[in-house]
Amino acid sequence: MTVRSRPLSPHLQIYRWTITMAMSIAHRATGIALYAGTALLVLWLGAAAISQEALNPVNELFGSWFGQLVLFGYTWAILHHMLGGIRHFIWDFIIGMEPGQRETLAWANLVGSIVLTLLVWTVFVWVA
Repeated sequence: MTVRSRPLSPHLQIYRWTITMAMSIAHRATGIALYAGTALLVLWLGAAAISQEALNPVNELFGSWFGQLVLFGYTWAILHHMLGGIRHFIWDFIIGMEPGQRETLAWANLVGSIVLTLLVWTVFVWVA
């Protein structure tokens, strides 16, 4: 019995990075990050339900520069993940599947999430 050598899969260094590959990884990463962000939301809601004394330290944490940075990242993650879901929903109808269209949708996902995050923070945090 002879053993045939099987072809090896290309290593990640062989692949050329594309925007669609990066957005696929970012979609998974933002999905994971949303678990942590949702835990922070539950912490805030739970503290608010308990008492004002329990809510004060949580508000101080979220009001600090680090808390604001985390909340900004959570906002971006939720908007990026939402737009990625819309992009996949569009693909479910076999729209935008051509190579140029896929890249355009991926760039729109990235740019749209950044613009929407800045818009949300401008309207609801920095101006208000």
